[in-house]
Amino acid sequence: MRENLDLNNLPRHVAVIMDGNGRWAKKKGAERIFGHQSAIKSVKDVTEGCAELGVEYLTLYAFSTENWKRPKLEVDGLMRLLVSSLRKELDTLQKNEVKLSAIGDLQNLPRACQKELKEAMENTRHNNRMQLTLALSYSGRWELVQAVKKLIAKAKQGLLEESDITEQMIAEGLETNGIPDPELLIRTSGEMRISNFLLWQIAYTELYITEVLWPDFRKEHLYQALMAYQSRERRFGKISEQVNS
Repeated sequence: MRENLDLNNLPRHVAVIMDGNGRWAKKKGAERIFGHQSAIKSVKDVTEGCAELGVEYLTLYAFSTENWKRPKLEVDGLMRLLVSSLRKELDTLQKNEVKLSAIGDLQNLPRACQKELKEAMENTRHNNRMQLTLALSYSGRWELVQAVKKLIAKAKQGLLEESDITEQMIAEGLETNGIPDPELLIRTSGEMRISNFLLWQIAYTELYITEVLWPDFRKEHLYQALMAYQSRERRFGKISEQVNS
C-alpha cells in the first residue's frame, strides 16, 4: 500500500487521537492498563512510519486534562508506563532521528515523569528528521485560556492594544507555536468527536476516523489514512474551480 502513496503530497503535520485502549483490553478480558501497555507498539510503528515517509511533525494525544478524572489506579499506571516507555524507546527515537517535544500542563505530571520527559527531550534535541510531540495533561480549551492570559498580561504592561490582536498573535501564544497546523487528524476506535484536541489548530484539518482500536493500529493503517488524505480536495473556503486554477 505504501507504493501507492504520492510522496510529493504528504501532510507536513499529522496529529493522532489515540483511542480505544480500554475497549481493546476489555475485549481480551484484561485490565485497561493492559491496553495502554499494548499501545506502545502502535506509537512506535506510527512514529517510524511517519519518519520513513518524510512527515515532518507528528503529534500524539497521549493524556488529556480530563483524563485526570479517571480511576487513580489507571492514572498511576499510565504515569508509570510513560516513564518506562520514555526510557525504553529513546533508542528508537535516536535511530530514526526523531526530536521529542511535549505540550500541555506539564507541571501537573508526577516529578518522575517530568524528569524522564525532560531528559528524553534533551537527548533528542539535535535530531532533525521529524518532531514527535506528546500532548500530556493537555486540552484545547486549557491551551486557549493560557494564550488569552498571555495577551492580558501584555495589555496590563501597556504592551498591547485591542487593535493589535490578530490571529497570528493568538497562534503565537499557543503551545504549538512554531509548529505548522496539522493537515491530517487521525482518530482511532470510530468515535466521532474531537475530544478537546488542538481546537484552534484544526480549523482546516482533514479528519480521518477509523474503527481500528489504537493497539491494533499499524503502518498499513497509517498508509490508508494518508491515501484518504491524498484523495481529498482541500479548498480552504474556496470553490473547486478556484483551487484547480
